Amino acid sequence: MVTEVKKSANEKMDKTLKSLAEELKKVRTGRAQASMLDGVKVNYYGSMSPLSQVASVSTPDAKSFLIAPWEAAMLKEIEQAIIKSDVGLAPINDGKVIRLKVPDLNEERRKDLAKQVKKIAEEARVAVRMSRQDANELVKKALKDKKTSEDEAKKLETEIQKMTDDFIKKIDQIAEEKEKSILTL
Repeated sequence: MVTEVKKSANEKMDKTLKSLAEELKKVRTGRAQASMLDGVKVNYYGSMSPLSQVASVSTPDAKSFLIAPWEAAMLKEIEQAIIKSDVGLAPINDGKVIRLKVPDLNEERRKDLAKQVKKIAEEARVAVRMSRQDANELVKKALKDKKTSEDEAKKLETEIQKMTDDFIKKIDQIAEEKEKSILTL
């Protein structure tokens, strides 16, 4: 019972951490990162497919993308998908590949993105705290049902709190790194 509660809480908190990392990948920095295009879906012969499955996406330098479709016929579809998506980049089609230039971020936009990172990180902290609360409720229920002793319950609550603190430190660290990458020119 004790290990199940800790394991369950740890899994929930770990999922929150992974979700945070995925959300932060979508927040644009001043540099080109292939993950910025993860949300782009291309109409591939009637089914919506991720861009990475219909083309090679590379970043030849820090300020641009080079998208080479597997099939030349997909150029127009890829171009339309990029225009329809909310990545905010204008595609340049040269007939063989599509280039995307990442514009420089102005100071105000950088600050807005940093606020967005803080908001995403706070949502992750709340999710971790909710996982702690759920675990503590299970411990209290086990104590009430006499499945565990008071000493064991206190020890488990302390361990859950330590785990929560560790995950919140990790969240803060990840958010801080993302903010630095956004705010550096």
